[in-house]
Amino acid sequence: MNETVIFIVKAITDIYATVLLIRLLLQLVGANVYNPISQSILKVCAPVVNPLHRVLPAVGRFNTAALVAAILVKWCFYVLLATLGAIPFAVIFAYLAVAAFDLFRVLIEIYFWGIFILVIFSWVGTTPHPAVVLVSQIIEPYLGLFRKHIPPIGMIDISPMAAIFTLMIIRAQLLPIIAGFIRPLLS
Repeated sequence: MNETVIFIVKAITDIYATVLLIRLLLQLVGANVYNPISQSILKVCAPVVNPLHRVLPAVGRFNTAALVAAILVKWCFYVLLATLGAIPFAVIFAYLAVAAFDLFRVLIEIYFWGIFILVIFSWVGTTPHPAVVLVSQIIEPYLGLFRKHIPPIGMIDISPMAAIFTLMIIRAQLLPIIAGFIRPLLS
């Protein structure tokens, strides 16, 4: 298989795993399920998540089936690489940890860019688009942690900056530590 096909398969699995992760976040924060974008995400994820619900029920608002589905979708790409001989089959189950790590990295990116979207739309002051409302519902619980402790300075809310700096610190400091624990599993 050539590199272009591998790139396309990786892109498809990454996008679908990200959509599954967003589905998990939608249920976790109790987002509006009647939002048209929420409806689309639920329909796209249903073929994978609904069968897993029979085996992995939700724990409160935490949708374990969506999380396991996202990890398995990411892992399927590594299984494909092992089938093609690009990675050794002996360590294929260690790539489950790599898939979970990739999802954690994607989660940080979702929050990072979600905060940027909210900040930009707060400056523009347009009517609420369903996508922005959905991003707000997902991001606000995280931002609320910072807004509770950081008061606005006049009319300027600096809590998004603190939230972004925290995500940048996690990305720069915590992710390499976790990657260091996973790397020996792959040898």
